[in-house]
Amino acid sequence: MGVRINKDIMASKDRLGIVHKISDLVDQFGTKNNLTVYKSGLPHIRTELTVRITKEMRFFILASLLFSAIILLAFFRSISAMLLSLTVVFIGVIWSFATIEMLGYKISVLNALIPPLIVVIGIPNCIYFLNKFHTTYNETGDKKKSLVKMIEKMGVVTLFCNLAAAIGFAVFALTQSQILKEFGIVAGINIFALFIISLIFIPAVLSFLPSPKSRHTRYLHNQRLLRWLDRLERWSLNHRKLIYGLTIGIVAVSIAGIVQLKPLGYIVDDLPKSDKLYTDLKFFENNFKGVMPLEIVVDTKEKRGVSRNFKNLVKIDSLSQYIATIPDIARPLSITDGLKFAKQAFFDGDSNSYSMPSEFDLPALSQYLNFRGEPGETKNSFAKLVNTFMDSTKQQARISVSMKDVGSKRLPEILDSIEHRANQIFPKDKYDVQLTGTSVTFLEGSRYIINGLKDSIFWAFILIAFCMLYLFKSARILLISLIPNVIPLLITAGLMGWLRIPLKPSTVLVFSVALGIAIDITIRFLVNYKQELPLNNYDIRKTVIGTIHNTGISIIYTSLVLITGFVIFCFSGFDGTKALGWLTSLTLVTATFTNLVLLPAILISFGRRKK
Repeated sequence: MGVRINKDIMASKDRLGIVHKISDLVDQFGTKNNLTVYKSGLPHIRTELTVRITKEMRFFILASLLFSAIILLAFFRSISAMLLSLTVVFIGVIWSFATIEMLGYKISVLNALIPPLIVVIGIPNCIYFLNKFHTTYNETGDKKKSLVKMIEKMGVVTLFCNLAAAIGFAVFALTQSQILKEFGIVAGINIFALFIISLIFIPAVLSFLPSPKSRHTRYLHNQRLLRWLDRLERWSLNHRKLIYGLTIGIVAVSIAGIVQLKPLGYIVDDLPKSDKLYTDLKFFENNFKGVMPLEIVVDTKEKRGVSRNFKNLVKIDSLSQYIATIPDIARPLSITDGLKFAKQAFFDGDSNSYSMPSEFDLPALSQYLNFRGEPGETKNSFAKLVNTFMDSTKQQARISVSMKDVGSKRLPEILDSIEHRANQIFPKDKYDVQLTGTSVTFLEGSRYIINGLKDSIFWAFILIAFCMLYLFKSARILLISLIPNVIPLLITAGLMGWLRIPLKPSTVLVFSVALGIAIDITIRFLVNYKQELPLNNYDIRKTVIGTIHNTGISIIYTSLVLITGFVIFCFSGFDGTKALGWLTSLTLVTATFTNLVLLPAILISFGRRKK
């Protein structure tokens, strides 16, 4: 049974109630008659996905807040520090929802990720501020001086870290995909807003709280972490050749994997293969060749060119018959099918009469179709149905097709063959033939998104490089800073190639997001290095050792928060969100190692002893 829903209802919030009501009636029918009922179609799929996205967004926000609270409490052993940090990210979450509403956007698969991302990215701000405050307080014992020192040392660092992360997301606004533009604008604005919230709120609240007790700063002397930092120091100082050799080997293997990467996407790509939405869709594909819409519009370029020119009807039927021969496509429906049904009805339902009528048969079929009448004269429901395959002027006719979700590799081949045949039947100088429908918009949308994401990664690199150049005023340091962040991206891309994970919107998204977040670690390390260099009389070796110990603990803690935060996305019901979770987590793990092992080694080997 095919059900069509009014397009105005489908474009409003009422679609949820309508689709659920139809779905409930179908389920009741199946239960009452002890029948297995299968449901599919884009209205049903989209409505179900909307409900799931809303539920997941709530789950991710609560889960990220809960995990962050546990980690903060374990690190700082202070309820006040935990509540302070959670308040900062909670304000950020409220601002993100407000931004979505103020800009007139709706909650989509991507926009639903912004609130939990705000939690994940906002917590490291709090950790770095509190870590600096506690470190300075241990040295001075003066709360006011510690607060001033915290703002002085961490203000610029946090500014550029949040700016880099905001750029990593904001570049999506440069793409031609509306869903990515919205995601980029909202995420970019609110990630940078986290800097303002952190800089104003954290020092203000700390000024009212009592001085930290010894148990609150005990994490600074975590012996297990200190031993690990000592190992990192020894590797950077004594095993640089081994580090470079391993890095070159891993990059070579990664490049071999990157060569195997291929773009491939499906309309319902992100649904798990065991999900009922997916299995029902496959049932329709196996038994009815699919439910994905493809529309072919034939413009005769003359008023009533469909109804008055019999040759045009024959040509439409010819194209329909060609489309019917293509695998993965169900039998097309067009005005000519209405004519065939009418002819069969005229001959008392004889199945042998189901064929294209001749031009002389049309007057006899008018009682069924009122085909020769004016648009306003159409009365019977069958005629109304047939007339839906023409526009009001009867100049344009459409061929409606349902097809399998064949993927972005096979779909262009099908569309090209249809277009080639259409151009043979309908010469371009006399007719205009267009292919449209969800299948076509999906293909074009995927191309836009993937190409746009590639461009966004390029612009993220350029803009972040300018920030680093402005911050450090050194092309050498700029190059050094990019190396430990490019390598994790290469490793992730290589692993995707070896594991046959295709390039699609949800996986390409990882690279720009991970770059914007991973560069934070590099900025914090290099800013501390830059600040400590004059204090160590520009001794690079001594400064690198000090920087590993000064920033190592906070970098490990914040990396743990970020990785845990993205791992939460692995519990999603959408494969794309799962991929974003574990691929970004993998990138951040490798970025932590490259910034704490490779970056110090490069600084010692290639840094200049120069003011």
